[in-house]
Amino acid sequence: MRLRSPGLSGGFAVAEAHPAETRITLRNVGSIDPEKIEDYLNAGGYRSLAKARAMPREAVIEELVAASLRGRGGAGFSAGLKERFTRQATAPPAPPAPPAPVYVVCNADEGEPGTFKDRIIMERDPHLLIEGILIAAHAIGAARAYIYIRAEYDTSIRRVRRALEQARERGFTGGNGASPGAGGAVEIEIRLGAGSYLCGEELTLLESLEGKRGYPRIKPPFPAEVGLFGAPTLVNNVETLATIPAIIDRGAAWYTGLGTPDSPGTKIFTVSGDVARPGYYEVELGTTLRELIFGFAGADKLKAVLIGGAAGTFVDASVLDTPLCYDALKEKGAVLGSGAVIVMADGRSLRRMTTSILEFFEHESCGKCVPCRVGMTLLVRMIRRKEPLEALVRESEYMAANSLCPLGQSPILPLRSLARYFPAEIDGSEG
Repeated sequence: MRLRSPGLSGGFAVAEAHPAETRITLRNVGSIDPEKIEDYLNAGGYRSLAKARAMPREAVIEELVAASLRGRGGAGFSAGLKERFTRQATAPPAPPAPPAPVYVVCNADEGEPGTFKDRIIMERDPHLLIEGILIAAHAIGAARAYIYIRAEYDTSIRRVRRALEQARERGFTGGNGASPGAGGAVEIEIRLGAGSYLCGEELTLLESLEGKRGYPRIKPPFPAEVGLFGAPTLVNNVETLATIPAIIDRGAAWYTGLGTPDSPGTKIFTVSGDVARPGYYEVELGTTLRELIFGFAGADKLKAVLIGGAAGTFVDASVLDTPLCYDALKEKGAVLGSGAVIVMADGRSLRRMTTSILEFFEHESCGKCVPCRVGMTLLVRMIRRKEPLEALVRESEYMAANSLCPLGQSPILPLRSLARYFPAEIDGSEG
C-alpha cells in the first residue's frame, strides 16, 4: 500500500481492496494490467457486450431500469430511464433515409474537489469503461460516442487511448460494417476538456464538445431530446457506464440484492482529509458514514465531514450512523453527490474551509448570468467580512432560484448544512 501523509489535500491509497469492500466496478483494479487487453479478456472482459449484442435494444434498457441503477455523477437520476428517453427520442427515419444520429457521451471531466473515482477506473481498468459505453451505444442505437476527459488526467488519457486502439484491433469498436450501435460499428473518440469546472455539467460539456465556449444551456430541452449537435444524446458519468457490464452479466435481480431498496448496488467513495487511510473504497450503498470513515479510512477525532465535494454538505457526528444512500441522507439535509468524503478533525476551521469553497466557485463562474457572476463575488466578500451565516444562506437561495445552471445553485448546499449543523462556527469567533 502506498500512502502519503494524511491531510485535507493528502494522497490516497492505491493498493489491494479492503477486506470489507464489495468491489464490482473496481473488481479488476490491482489484479490486471490496464494496458493489456488480454488481461481484461481473461477476467471476463467484453463478455457482457457479447450478451448485450444478442439482446434486443429495449431488453438491455429494461434490464438497467429494473436494476434501478442511479447516475453516479451526483444527481442520482435513473440511468435506465435516461437510456429509455434517449431511445424514444430517436425517431426511425423513412426509408431510404440514413438512420438519425444519436450519441453517447461519457462525462470524464472529473473536476469536483475531493473526487477521483473516475480517474481510478480510467487508469486501472479502461476497458471496463469502453465496454460500458459500447453496451449503452447498442441500447440506444448510437454509432458514435465521445469520452470527454479532463485534460490534466495524463495517465487516464494515455490508458484510455491505448485501450481504444486495442479494442479496435479486436473488432469491438471502430466500424466493421455492422449496423449502428451493434458494437463493432461504434466509433469512440476522446476529447479533452480545457480545465473548466463548469464543463462537468452535461449541457455545458456538450457546448464544449461542439467547439463552443463552455456556457450553460437552458433546460428543457434535455440532452435525451436535444443534445450533441441537436441530436438525442445519452450523457453518463464514468462510474455509471463502468457499472453497466456487471448488471448485464449478472442481471438486475442480483444487483438489486445489493445496497438498499431506494439505492441498490455499490458506490465508490473517495475519502480524504484527516484520516489514516485516505483512498477509494467501493462499498454497498447503505453502509454507514461511521463504517466508511472510521472502519475503512481510519478517522480518529471528528469535527465535521463534507460529503459530496465542494458542492456537497457539511455534517457532524450526529449523522455518523446514517446509511450512505440517497433518501436517508436527504432526511438529514445532506447529499451523496459524487461520493467525495472530506474528513475534518478538531482544530480545522470551517470558516476557512467555506471561504475556500466560495472562492473556488467564484473563480469557476462562467459569468454568463448575473445572479451567479455577481452573487459568487458577493458571497466571498460577505464571508470575508464575517457577515452572519443567515445572510449568506439568504443570498445563496436567491442565486439558486435565478441562476442558469447548477454552479449558481452550488453554494446553497454547504451553507444550509452549516446553518443546520455548525451555526456557531461561522457566526462565532472562529478564524
